[in-house]
Amino acid sequence: MADRRRPNNAAARAVEVARRLAVVYPVAICELTHRNAYELLAATILSAQCTDVRVNMVTPALFEKYPTPYDLADADATDVERIIRSTGFYQSKAKNLIGMARGLVERFGGEVPTELDDLVTLPGVGRKTGNVVRSVVFDLPGLPVDTHVGRLSRRLGLTREEDPVKVELQLNDYLPGSEWGSFSLRLILHGRRVCDARKPRCDECELNDICPSAGKPVKGPTTRR
Repeated sequence: MADRRRPNNAAARAVEVARRLAVVYPVAICELTHRNAYELLAATILSAQCTDVRVNMVTPALFEKYPTPYDLADADATDVERIIRSTGFYQSKAKNLIGMARGLVERFGGEVPTELDDLVTLPGVGRKTGNVVRSVVFDLPGLPVDTHVGRLSRRLGLTREEDPVKVELQLNDYLPGSEWGSFSLRLILHGRRVCDARKPRCDECELNDICPSAGKPVKGPTTRR
C-alpha cells in the first residue's frame, strides 16, 4: 500500500487504522440480517454470546411469527424460547425480547427510539446494542464495542482499557462521530477475517507495520464470537 504513514501516538494510529481499513473493507457491513430497526434491535439482543451466523439462522422464523413489536409484546415466552433456543441463554433472551417489545409499545409508540439514553432503558439493551442500532439503521454517531473491537483496539495500542464503555469513549475521542459506526464494523470484519483471537494472521494484515502486537505470541485468555 502506498503512503504507509507511521503514527507516533494512539490518536494518530486510530486515524491511520481507520484509513487503511476503509481501503480493505470499502463497504462497512453489519452481518446481522435485518430489514428495519426493530429487527436489528432484536437480532443484536440475540447475538450476545452467540455468532451472527447462528442468529441469522433463527431470526427468519422469529420475525415471521412476530413481525412487529406489537406482536412480540404479546408473545408467549415458551414459544419465543423454542424459536431462539439454539442461540444460548434462551430463557433470559426471550424475557429480554418480550420486555424490549413491550417497552417499545408502551413508551415509544411501537417505534425504536434513536437516542442512546432511551435505547438503554429497554430490557436487554446496553450501550453496545444501542450503538449498533444508532449507527447501522439511523446513521447516527455510535461506536459499538464488542469482543472484536475491544481485542483489536488493545492489540493495536489504541487503548489499554478492558471495560467496553471506557474503550468506546476513548475511541470516540480519536475519530469524528460520522466515522464511529463504520470504524467499529470494519474492526469487527478484520477481527473475524484476519486478527483472530487465538491465531492472528499478522503476515496477511495491512496493519502489521503499525501494530505493536504484530508477530508477538497471544497472551492470556481470549474470547471468540
